[in-house]
Amino acid sequence: MQRNVYLEEKPLPEAQEGYLNFLREKGALKLKRPPEKISAQTACGRVTAAPVFARLSHPHFHQAAMDGYAVKAALTFGASELSPRRLTLGVEAFPVDTGDVLPEGTDAVIMVEDVHQPEPDKIEIIKPIFPYQNVRVVGEDIVATEMIVPANHLLRPVDIGALLAGGVDEVLVYPRPRVVIIPTGDELVPSGTPDPAPGRIIDFNSPMLAELVREWGGEPIRYPIVPDDMARLEEAVRRGLEEGDVVVLNAGSSAGREDFTAPVLRRLGEVFAHGVAIKPGKPVVLGEAAGKPVLGIPGYPVSAVLAAELFLRPVLAALTGQEVPARDKVQAVLSRRIVSPAGVEEFVRVKLGRIGERIVATPLGRGAGMLLTLVRADGILRVPRFSEGFEAGSQVEVELLRRLEEIENTVVVIGSHDLALDIIANFLRLLFPRASLSSAHVGSLGGLMALKRGEAHLAGTHLLDEETGEYNVPYIKRYLAGVPVVLVNLAYREQGFIVAPGNPKGIKDFKDLVREDVRLVNRQKGAGTRVLLDYHLRQRGIDPRRIQGYEREEYTHMAVAAAVASGVADVGLGIRAAALALGCDFVPVAEERYDLCFLRPYWEGKVGEWLRAVLDNPEFRRAVEARGGYDLRDCGRVLYIQEG
Repeated sequence: MQRNVYLEEKPLPEAQEGYLNFLREKGALKLKRPPEKISAQTACGRVTAAPVFARLSHPHFHQAAMDGYAVKAALTFGASELSPRRLTLGVEAFPVDTGDVLPEGTDAVIMVEDVHQPEPDKIEIIKPIFPYQNVRVVGEDIVATEMIVPANHLLRPVDIGALLAGGVDEVLVYPRPRVVIIPTGDELVPSGTPDPAPGRIIDFNSPMLAELVREWGGEPIRYPIVPDDMARLEEAVRRGLEEGDVVVLNAGSSAGREDFTAPVLRRLGEVFAHGVAIKPGKPVVLGEAAGKPVLGIPGYPVSAVLAAELFLRPVLAALTGQEVPARDKVQAVLSRRIVSPAGVEEFVRVKLGRIGERIVATPLGRGAGMLLTLVRADGILRVPRFSEGFEAGSQVEVELLRRLEEIENTVVVIGSHDLALDIIANFLRLLFPRASLSSAHVGSLGGLMALKRGEAHLAGTHLLDEETGEYNVPYIKRYLAGVPVVLVNLAYREQGFIVAPGNPKGIKDFKDLVREDVRLVNRQKGAGTRVLLDYHLRQRGIDPRRIQGYEREEYTHMAVAAAVASGVADVGLGIRAAALALGCDFVPVAEERYDLCFLRPYWEGKVGEWLRAVLDNPEFRRAVEARGGYDLRDCGRVLYIQEG
């Protein structure tokens, strides 16, 4: 079958505004269903289709605003300490509580604390009050016939209270836009499918898109998975156009042989754009059929979320007279260089944390299929279309995905990867709910250099010095000379060969790595595990160039274990815990020391206070030891202090 091609790659602003204008011209930004009248008590989150006016005043009677005595104010005139005024209960003064209706003939309330009672039926006051003092008069809050909210207003909890206070029991609202979501692809299986076979992928996109639609005020309708068959896809779209106000096809929007979204949309309606100059999300399809918006959203999950944010969300807002709220933004310093292809606007997920007076942004993985980067991201950095990226240290603007307060309380760890960091993150949140941990894996040496640049609170490191056999301290003296730091032990851990179950290649020693039938997966330059590997190779006089796969690099122990577990590699050097986590076998090589190197001001501040509490927690220690291959005999112990 012939491959499709992109019609064009529209610039993002032109695609966004142009698509909405295209839909308006087609009459596709008007809901075909009329507004509906619903109970005001259940209207929170809905959008008003007409202005709402008060039926009653609130309060609708003169109401005591204090506990005390209702009186006619004129009777109190002239009262003073030298000439107190006495009023007869039940005749001139009437006891009232806050909220009571004022007795007939009264127009003010004397607070109970301003009253003296010399006789059972008398009260005495020493100062006058003016008419309607301490009284909520009719209509003080809402006056009958007053507009409470206008049309196109997103109703909030406080609005519901005002509606009910104004005697409004029903409200006219726009129907929630019904968004039909059609997942496509022969490879998809429904969520809940146990142990999908190789080549099969759980459909997690359509539930995710459905919840985005719900969050944005729409009503999602998920269709069953449609295989890569043009006739069946066309049938599903036709049904979706009858049932929904918007149709979203997920996957099949690119230029492959089985990407049918654009061809089906051309047969049923009109394509406004096939391809927008963004990354990720480039192959999005924007169109219209039967007077309704139809969008083809790419199948990679990050592309799907981004395309939905950029194109579906504005459509849903427009259908109910709303605008998409702008995200808050902050200025941040970029911790690593970003190289971006010219010609596309790239959206880079970043972690954020305050280091001293600066907010530091650390880029996360940029692959369109890396859904976990969205889970962990604090913000989005936009790289302009005709820029080639940013240099490390650049001042950049970041759109926030989390509240700034959360970012202010984020502990930033940059350096070597260890599974215990995830456990620290969990216990940090349990013990200090306002705190969180951001961990970027750049290797031990990269972590120390991040400390030198002031881009992290602490770094994870396990660098073996070949001359002394000592861990970390020689490197700190060499690379962080003059920087005040505190080195604290996290754990001792077993390093060794991660191999397939049963160790079918019989790998037992470093000399086995040069065999022609053995493929290695390595760690990146600067990683402590890479330093350990190179040390043992030199000890044995082994030339790394003889090792198949030596140049293939991964950034975490889990990525190494995954490469072995999937058969991509036969062996990788890593920690026992990673091997156990993925069901691999493990051949021990050495015990190493993994430490946390803090910039001293943060060890002595709240960051250190939080992490000391975590490291001293018995449940935390048991959780780490349960992973296997860890010894926490010195956990939390200060091993080295370097003055500035």
